[in-house]
Amino acid sequence: MSGIQIYDSLEGRLRPFEPLQAGRVGMYVCGPTVYSHVHLGNVRTFLSFDLIFRYLQYRDFKVRYVRNITDAGHLVDDADEGEDKVGKRAKLEQLEPMEIVQKYTVNFHEVMQAFNALPPSIEPTATGHIIEQIAMTQQLLANGWAYESNGSVYFDVETYHAKQPYGILSGRDIDEMRSGSRDLDGQTDKRSPLDFALWKKASEDHIMRWASPWGEGFPGWHLECSAMSTKYLGESFDIHGGGMDLKFPHHECEIAQNQGAHATGGARYWMHANMLTLNGKRMSKSTGNTLLPGELLTGDSPHLSKGYSASVARFFIHQAHYRSVLDFSDEALQAAEKGFQRLTHALNSLEKRPSGGPEKGSFDVDAWQQRCMDAMNNDFSSPILIAHLFDAVKAIQADAQDPKHLGSAGASTLLGHMRSWIVEVLGLQVDAANGAAGASSQKALDAAMAIVLDARRKAREQKDWATSDAIRDQLAAGGIQVKDGEDGSTYRVQE
Repeated sequence: MSGIQIYDSLEGRLRPFEPLQAGRVGMYVCGPTVYSHVHLGNVRTFLSFDLIFRYLQYRDFKVRYVRNITDAGHLVDDADEGEDKVGKRAKLEQLEPMEIVQKYTVNFHEVMQAFNALPPSIEPTATGHIIEQIAMTQQLLANGWAYESNGSVYFDVETYHAKQPYGILSGRDIDEMRSGSRDLDGQTDKRSPLDFALWKKASEDHIMRWASPWGEGFPGWHLECSAMSTKYLGESFDIHGGGMDLKFPHHECEIAQNQGAHATGGARYWMHANMLTLNGKRMSKSTGNTLLPGELLTGDSPHLSKGYSASVARFFIHQAHYRSVLDFSDEALQAAEKGFQRLTHALNSLEKRPSGGPEKGSFDVDAWQQRCMDAMNNDFSSPILIAHLFDAVKAIQADAQDPKHLGSAGASTLLGHMRSWIVEVLGLQVDAANGAAGASSQKALDAAMAIVLDARRKAREQKDWATSDAIRDQLAAGGIQVKDGEDGSTYRVQE
């Protein structure tokens, strides 16, 4: 038993996590469709699963993390008709489709690197797995779950539903879906408007196309994830993740495809990260209520007063549970920045703590560590983990006044645990933060000293030597040495 509980979207409850193979985890996460710049909702989803990936590794699991790149097959509006998203962008930018793919894949990797996300173990592409997708389509045809129509192949939802329920993940009722789809009857080659494409016949102007037993065409969006997840993780694997918006139809269709081809639903645990809002409203390009990762980092947005470091943004994201709605706002990011600085300052203080005090202090580090473990074991509850980290911050501050609070051994043990949680699990870049904090502190000190030295200059001009000397001596007592010269006074902090 791992001791980890995972909220399984399929069953709608927390379940004990028991991997198929002891000590090993297979995890598949739906990656980006690389036709435009990655958006903040993508970032939140991928950082949520990066946290999960990191914690599983922290728990000494050997994790095979597969995250795909969708570079074909995803049509505009997530439909079975119309233009391929990559192909459409290629026409707009007057580039080859693979130029579009390369351009936005590079952007995606740059954003993930900026936010300190670990790369997946395997990053397969849809265009690199056409053979596997054709083979899975053939298997579904052979098993009686699909049919060919005018060069396209569709999954037969009605036939499937007669044997096993369709809609088990999203909770959608098939009768309601039928009712809502009646207006579309007869407009396509489908037997039912509920059916979805496994392979689509390419129209004359469709740029991205491949040869198949049914003629030239391209794979369905849902098919690629079924084909690639099972290729690299097996017909049954541990975890499948993605954004909440993928529950239906994407993940619902994946389950049906996997059941139809392999008589198993694929993943044993389905996990979904929730959506983002901005200033309490849904993000929307049409209303201008949007925020891109680059804008978050530079502050080049009407919604922000300044830019925020990637670690501050990451810290802010992990302050909310991955299954909860997260609202971005300038005020919330400012608060997160202060919290992050407080956390990193405490860690820095603990690293520089002089030896001393009893071996064990009054703060029970072992009990604290178990509370942190319990938080993450409970469906990766990063907000509770962060709350416990601030309990440790209070203990560090108390220890600065009285070394009996942590004790020498307790301080050393706490330091190791704190660095592991903050750096290894939460993925925060503390060294960079300390550098930024140092630069910020130096700027503040320079500004304050300019005022002090100006006051001392005026005292000297008025021949008020007592005040001038008092300022100099008090600064020296605080570790700041003042040097008078022809061009005025300068200062340096004594080591």
